[in-house]
Amino acid sequence: MKYPRIQDMRMEASLSQKQLSEILEISQRSYSHYETGTRNIPIPMLIRLANYYNTSIDYLVGRTDNKKFHK
Repeated sequence: MKYPRIQDMRMEASLSQKQLSEILEISQRSYSHYETGTRNIPIPMLIRLANYYNTSIDYLVGRTDNKKFHK
């Protein structure tokens, strides 16, 4: 499954795949697979991405259009 919002969020933050992969402590290749949808994103990684961008997993996977995280 492809998750275009993770690429959109990365680009909005002006980060390269390499920079974000270093922040997430994974290889750039692994992160690239997540963006292209050739590899599913593990739930712990979705949580890390949502925390980094201060948004919800639902937004990242396209279940809502609301970027704001509600606690």
